[in-house]
Amino acid sequence: MLPDAILSDVLSLLHARTAGLADGDPVAEPLLSTSTFRLGDQPAPDAIYGRYATPTVQGCEARLERVEGAPSLLFASGMAAIAAVMLSVLKAGDRVLLPADGYFHTRVLAGDVLAPLGIEMVTAPTRELAEAPLDGVALVLVETPSNPALDLIDLAALSARCKAAGALLAVDNTFCTGLLQRPLAMGADITLASDTKAAGGHSDLILGHVATRDAGLMEKLAATRKFAGAIPGPFEAWMLSRSLETLELRLDRMCRSAQAVAALLAADDRLVIRYPGLPDHPDHALAQAQMHAPGFVIGATFPDRAAAERFIDGAGCILPATSFGSTHTSADRRARWGDAVPEGFLRLSIGIEPEGPLLDAMAAGLAAV
Repeated sequence: MLPDAILSDVLSLLHARTAGLADGDPVAEPLLSTSTFRLGDQPAPDAIYGRYATPTVQGCEARLERVEGAPSLLFASGMAAIAAVMLSVLKAGDRVLLPADGYFHTRVLAGDVLAPLGIEMVTAPTRELAEAPLDGVALVLVETPSNPALDLIDLAALSARCKAAGALLAVDNTFCTGLLQRPLAMGADITLASDTKAAGGHSDLILGHVATRDAGLMEKLAATRKFAGAIPGPFEAWMLSRSLETLELRLDRMCRSAQAVAALLAADDRLVIRYPGLPDHPDHALAQAQMHAPGFVIGATFPDRAAAERFIDGAGCILPATSFGSTHTSADRRARWGDAVPEGFLRLSIGIEPEGPLLDAMAAGLAAV
């Protein structure tokens, strides 16, 4: 599924700690919880205070660097990572361009928190972002695939437009992680993700991260994290380190099953299915070009709300829950949150259940519709 270069990074991720062990060292990442350090005359900048850095957080960041292929900085949540990007690169008088149909909390942050500080938010639907005016825009923050409609953006083309206009391009890569898609390799300046989703993968932590190859940007991001206090605790970082070691295995099962589930659902003429791995997706060719796999999230529109809920109940193994990317298959009826989707639209996140029983459950759900 993944190219050799990505698999090489996975190998490096698995041995991010073990490659440097001395005889007698513990193999597992230690959970080291401290707020303070013993100071010498010239204290190291990462051994002063727990809000600046801790060894367990740094150990997790070393793994994230292998996932992204670039230096990474861990944050207390995905929204903390988004906020850090905006606070680090925007100033009064700047514009930020956001998808009108992407994750709504990003727009709330820009419109309710940053707008009173003199930062203007402009929006465009994902399918129109490629041609959206960039006059006065300092930052473009996009999602591809978009959340929840699964529209794609040509990242290489958008990056070229942003560079010509003098705007930075940040990509929310939560749907893919750095294993399924590498925005930085296609010209983006920044990539970020909510590690609460597939990276963590077990519905038991809230984290996010930012990655960039620009040393100046990384320095600004680190300063924003330090002074805004958005660093995560060592325990959450330790949990994510464990999860990252199985990320490639989980994604492989999830993406393969998602392809099979999408095909099964698409055969039912009562449903409208959006999945980048299906040939009838309008961005299927682009997905094949810039994604290493079409992902584990499916958009499924049922005739109405009741039909969608009967499908969930009838399947038996679909957890009705928000968020996505966990070991269990889940469904979120996104209209309840105000997304511009039909009442019967489900964002279906495929988990790691065995494919055969999972397909049987999906068939049972369809029978209940």
